[in-house]
Amino acid sequence: MAIRKNKKNEIAVRNDENKARDLAIRRPYDLWADFDNLFDQFRSNFDDIFWNPATAITERTPLMDLVDNGDKYEVNLEMPGIPKDKINIEVTGNNIEISADYDDTIEDKGKNYLRRERTRTQFYRHFELPEDLKTDKIDAELNDGILKVHLPKIEPKQKAKSKKIKIK
Repeated sequence: MAIRKNKKNEIAVRNDENKARDLAIRRPYDLWADFDNLFDQFRSNFDDIFWNPATAITERTPLMDLVDNGDKYEVNLEMPGIPKDKINIEVTGNNIEISADYDDTIEDKGKNYLRRERTRTQFYRHFELPEDLKTDKIDAELNDGILKVHLPKIEPKQKAKSKKIKIK
């Protein structure tokens, strides 16, 4: 591609593949029009992805903390706005699946208007632990949007004792 300036402060652009037939005169302010077109395209794509009512289903993987307390594991998941009866926890052996599916409708009526919004939130998390769990002793609680699941181990591993070794 060859770019050159002429005496009128215009930029001539020639594509080397098509040689002379692609010679175009571009003025410096044409660059701003290109930026405007690019920004308009970005904004319309952004609106389609994030604000289109047809795509109002929110799916995400909840943030999670996993703590090994020796005799049990403790899992903390962020589940904001999800009632506890919509959360499903399944444990088999050392596999855990935590999911939620929640539909929410907000309706606001006034003298001359009606506003109705619907959202659907889905959560899913699956992970495998290195040890089998006591499935009959598992308990969970939901406080302030944080789901805490206590997973006791069948046979907790003993912490290795440190021992000083002498070199011969």
